[in-house]
Amino acid sequence: MSADALHTQRDHAKFLVEAKKAHYAFTVTKNQPTLHERLRVLPWGEVKAKFDDRTTGHGRKETRVVQVLNVDDLDFPHAAQAARITRHRTSLKTGKRTRETVYIITDLTSRQATPERLARLVRSHWVIENRLHFVRDVTFAEDASKIRTGYGPENMATLRSLAINLLRADGHTNIAAGLRHMSYEPFNRPLDILGITP
Repeated sequence: MSADALHTQRDHAKFLVEAKKAHYAFTVTKNQPTLHERLRVLPWGEVKAKFDDRTTGHGRKETRVVQVLNVDDLDFPHAAQAARITRHRTSLKTGKRTRETVYIITDLTSRQATPERLARLVRSHWVIENRLHFVRDVTFAEDASKIRTGYGPENMATLRSLAINLLRADGHTNIAAGLRHMSYEPFNRPLDILGITP
């Protein structure tokens, strides 16, 4: 993540807490190397506040271990807790095992968010992200887009999200099928879904 993008995330944190009186829980990825490293070296081995969750579904067994620490020196606006989430996955078909660790920062205090609550918040966020990004990538081939300059990528992402939301509001649960349905009458159906009469 560029310095500008991290600055924007800091701005979002300040805006949410100070202006909106809301809360945040941000995933910190390796493209934020300084903050990621600060989280990585926290004393996770000493953590007493943790939550384990095991599920089976989507062709795999998954175990998530959520560890949470109080923080006050991360140099990130209003950060109160950091979480390390380690996910162990085993494919039911192949037996292949994978492990992934992600870090979360939040302004929620330990009184406001236990490790279990943070796990639920993060998991619900991932479900929403995956639902949107999977459709944008698979149906619209977003990752293969050649539009990379200026505001083009942001504008196209907005248009794709608009199309997805309009199709869902129109009752389409399969976005690819909804797009095909629209293409059968390209001069009428898209206008109908937008509420425009020709």
